[in-house]
Amino acid sequence: MTSFDTSPTLTAWRALLAVAVVFVMLATTGWSAVRDQHPRGERELALASWARDRIAGRSLPDVDAPAYRLAHFFATLTSGQQIALAGEHPSVVGNLNGAPVTLRYHANRVALEQAVAVEKTRARDERLSPDGRGEARARLDRFRSMLEGRRQILAFDPSGKGRAAEVFGNLDRAARVSVVVPGVDTHLLTLERDTRAYRAPVGMAKSLYRAERSASPGTRTAVIAWADYTAPAGLGMDAALGGLAANGAIRLNAMVAALPGASKVSLFCHSYGSVVCGVAAHRAHDRVADIAVAGSPGMRAANAGQLETGARIWATRDGDDWIGDVPHLEFGGIGHGADPVDPAFGARIVSAAGAAGHSGYFEPGTESLDNFAAIGVGAYGSVSCARADSACHSGISGQRSG
Repeated sequence: MTSFDTSPTLTAWRALLAVAVVFVMLATTGWSAVRDQHPRGERELALASWARDRIAGRSLPDVDAPAYRLAHFFATLTSGQQIALAGEHPSVVGNLNGAPVTLRYHANRVALEQAVAVEKTRARDERLSPDGRGEARARLDRFRSMLEGRRQILAFDPSGKGRAAEVFGNLDRAARVSVVVPGVDTHLLTLERDTRAYRAPVGMAKSLYRAERSASPGTRTAVIAWADYTAPAGLGMDAALGGLAANGAIRLNAMVAALPGASKVSLFCHSYGSVVCGVAAHRAHDRVADIAVAGSPGMRAANAGQLETGARIWATRDGDDWIGDVPHLEFGGIGHGADPVDPAFGARIVSAAGAAGHSGYFEPGTESLDNFAAIGVGAYGSVSCARADSACHSGISGQRSG
């Protein structure tokens, strides 16, 4: 059996190494504090307009009201009143936890059409720099893509670098819901990719949805590509700290708690997304049955028990993933804690065979994707354990649950 040196001297050297890594990151990438590229004034104006409005002689509810109160409010409206409200306040209704999901899809189509008009104007605005007009054209292409077909956009906010969430499957009828939580450099322009599609949030979610349907055709599933938080920009200081993860965790837990029905939920968290999920775990809704992390820099915990959740914790990492070379520790708020694929952490370690590098975990044909699909539909007996953890099936049934 391998023994691990936990002496104070080694701990100090590890802390110094972590600090050195951070300064190298800063020297090569710079401080990556997120700065909005576009003013947030329109969002604030939309919220103010909502606060002043009335319907059927009643004031509109506070957007920060609990989701169940907002759900009750919308349930008292006729379908015509709901559509009218979404048309008048699309950027509010489209992001409102508690609003019917189909109404949110409709509201976000309206908001996207408005955003297209804005970017068309910006793309022709000679007062902008060439780079500014180029960014406007890129955003215009993205928004047009999001309007294609019958895409189900659950959240959309074009302010700053932008946030969004997209649903695959029928969220209202799903018995099992999977949520893909991506990592650094997640924003509207990186939401999806034409090449290496499975390395972007939408491609990850599409791939997982297809794999779940294949793994269990009779299970009613839905998958959410959840890019609805402000992620770190590059591997700078924000990526080494937990502030953005803490804010993302609040948004993630609010979204999960507001999902319709009584579906079981599995979180699939990649890279910095696993930091978000680790922070969220402490206050995760009881419906969260599983939290699976891939290529994780840590979950801001020393072990799985410190996550204080009843959800099963799963972890995987490909042997070629560079994240394995990053010191897994925390010192003075820098770093994200222990390595989830270290057996001492206490997660169920599953195989990632075939997943090349840091971003290949959702590629079709990989064992990581097959394992995620099995977890997502509750077919735990079909999960392939990593060699380091022959006991990853312990304490759970191979039968589907939920």
